[in-house]
Amino acid sequence: MISLNNVTVAYGSYTLLDDISFHISESDKIGLVGKNGAGKSTLMKLITGEQSPTSGHIDMPADLRIGYLPQIMEHHRGRSVIDEVMTVFDHLHEMERELERINVELGERTDYESADYARLIDRLNEINDRLALETGESPRVQAERTLFGLGFKEEELSRHTETFSQGWNMRIELAKVLLAHPDVLLLDEPTNHLDIESIEWFEDYLKSFRGSLLLVSHDRKFLDNVTTRTVEILLGHIHDYKVPYSQYVTLRAERLAQQTAAYENQQRMIEKTEDFINRFRYKPTKSNQVQSRIKALEKLDRIEIDETDDAKLNLRFPPAARSGDVVFKGAGLTVGYPQKVVFRDAEIEIKRGEKVALIGRNGEGKTTLMRVIMGELEPISGEAKVGHNVHIGYYAQNQEDILDRNETVFGTLDRIAVGEIRTKLRDLLGAFLFKGEDIDKKVSVLSGGERARLGMAKLMLSPYNVLALDEPTNHMDIRSKDRLKQALQAFDGTLIVVSHDRDFLDGLVDKLYEFRDGKVKEHLGGVSDFLEKRKLESLQELERRFAPQVKPVDDRKVQAQETFQARKTVSKEIRKIQNRVDYLEKEIGKLEKRQAAIEKVLAAPGPKDDVMELTREYLENKRSLDAFTEEWSVQMEKLDN
Repeated sequence: MISLNNVTVAYGSYTLLDDISFHISESDKIGLVGKNGAGKSTLMKLITGEQSPTSGHIDMPADLRIGYLPQIMEHHRGRSVIDEVMTVFDHLHEMERELERINVELGERTDYESADYARLIDRLNEINDRLALETGESPRVQAERTLFGLGFKEEELSRHTETFSQGWNMRIELAKVLLAHPDVLLLDEPTNHLDIESIEWFEDYLKSFRGSLLLVSHDRKFLDNVTTRTVEILLGHIHDYKVPYSQYVTLRAERLAQQTAAYENQQRMIEKTEDFINRFRYKPTKSNQVQSRIKALEKLDRIEIDETDDAKLNLRFPPAARSGDVVFKGAGLTVGYPQKVVFRDAEIEIKRGEKVALIGRNGEGKTTLMRVIMGELEPISGEAKVGHNVHIGYYAQNQEDILDRNETVFGTLDRIAVGEIRTKLRDLLGAFLFKGEDIDKKVSVLSGGERARLGMAKLMLSPYNVLALDEPTNHMDIRSKDRLKQALQAFDGTLIVVSHDRDFLDGLVDKLYEFRDGKVKEHLGGVSDFLEKRKLESLQELERRFAPQVKPVDDRKVQAQETFQARKTVSKEIRKIQNRVDYLEKEIGKLEKRQAAIEKVLAAPGPKDDVMELTREYLENKRSLDAFTEEWSVQMEKLDN
C-alpha cells in the first residue's frame, strides 16, 4: 500500500535517514520507535508529502486517504467544539448538493443514449454509494461519541475552541482525524495530552480500526496494546520486527547476542587462517594450502554487528535532607481563579517519603494544586500548608515557556548553579546526553525530549527533599523514561508527580489523588489497583445511567425472562470461546508446520540458506506458539467448565 524505496534524508553532511526501505500493508499496526531526534516525525512528514526525501521515492495509491496527527499543529478558532469537529463532514454536504444538481440535470435532459448522460448516471451511483457508506450513522452522533470518548463533557461541546488549552485542542484535532475514516492513520505521540481513561478508550478504538496504523509513542503499554509490528530507526537505518514493542526489545537483544557470537566465532576462524598463511606463506610444500586459504578469506562473507546507540540517561538524584513528617497538608481546600473554581473542599495530606501521583482529566486541577504547593497560587478557602524543612524541586509542564530560548544548554545551568557543582556542569550535562557541541546549542533549536532532559538537569543542581514533577515524561523516549523512573524509585525524598503514563506510574507511586468533577479523592495503592477499581465504578455508572424505566411485572415472568437472557448470554459466550479455539488451533497448526520446515533446513543448511534469519524466525515463532498454546489451554478449560 505504501512503499518507501531507498529513501535518504540528509542535511548538508549530516544524514538523518540513510537509504531506508520498508512497506506498510493494509491493516498493519506499526509502532515506530527510536530515540528523540532519530527521524520518526520526519518519516511521517515524508509519507504525507510535507517533506521531500533527498533521494529515493515513496509510492502509494493516488486515492489513499491519510489521517495525520502531528506533534505540533495549528488550532482553529471561532467555532464551538462540536461545530469545529463537524467540519470533517463538509464533504458529505458537498456531495448532497452535487447529487441534487445531477438529479435536476437528469430531469431536464433527453439524450438518454449519449456518453455524457451515462457519465452522469455513473457519478450519481458513485455518490449514492459513498453517502450510503459514510452516513450509516448520523454524523452528529459519531462526532459526539468520539468527543465523549476523548474526555469532553456534554456541556463543553458548545464552548468555543479558543477557551480550551492546547492539549484539549489537540483532542479536537484527533477527533477530526478519526472521524474522517482514513485508510491510514499516522499518529505522532497522540497520548501526550490524553488522561488515563481517554487513553484506554483510544486503545479500544485503535484495536478495532480496520485501516493501517503508523504510531509514534513513548508509552510502552500503549504500543503493546495496539501494535503488532515494531519498526526501529537506529542511526539512520531501519530494523523491522513483526512483534509488539516488549517482544521487539527481547528479540533485538537476542539478535545482537547472536550476531556478536557469530562475529566472534568468525573472527577466531579468520585469525587462525591468517596465522596459518603467515607461517607457511614461503614454504613450497604448503603453497597450495596457503593459496586455497587466501582465496577462501577473499570470498568470505564477513559478519557485521549492527551499530547500536547505547547512550542512555545516567540519573541519580542528590541525597535528600530530612523534612518534617508532613510535607504538605490541605484542609477544606477550595482552589481556583476569579472566573472559575477548579475543585472544592479537598482533604490532602502528603507525608515524608511517600510517592504520590495526581491523576485525572486535563483542567480538573492537578497543575493548579502544584501551583498551590509551590506558593504560586493562594487557595480561595481552606488551609494549604507546606511542612517543616521542605525544599521543593519543581518541574513544570511548560518547559518551552520557562527555559530561555536564547540561552545555550550550558548557559541555562551555568546561570543558576552555585558552589562546587559549577565545576561539574559538563559532567552533569553528559549524564543527560548533552555531549560535545550539544552543550552550545540554543534552547530554541532543542527537541521536546531535549528540553525535558534539560529541565530535569536543573533539578540536580540542589539537594531537594521533595520533587514536584508535572508531566515529566512528555516527549521523553522510552529508554530515558525508564532511567528516570529508576532514579525516582531510588530517590529517598518525597515525590509528587502528575502523569498519565500508566507504565511510568506502575511500580513508582503508592498513593493517588484523583481529580474529578470538582472533587479530589484519595486512593491508596498503585495505578493498576486504581484502574481496576475505576473500570468497575464506570460500569456501574453506565448501568445506572442507561437502566430502562419499567413498570412492575409479575415476579415469575421476570424470573423467566432473566433465565432466558442468562442462557442467551452464556450461549453467546460459548460461541465466542469456540470461535477463538478454532482460530488458535488453525494458527498453532500453521506455526508447527513452519517450525518443522525450519528445523529441517537448520539440520542441513545449504549455501543459500540464511541460518541467522531462520534462527530468528524460529525463536519468534516459538514464542508465538507457546503463547497460542497457553491461551488454547485456558479457552478449553472455560469450555469444559
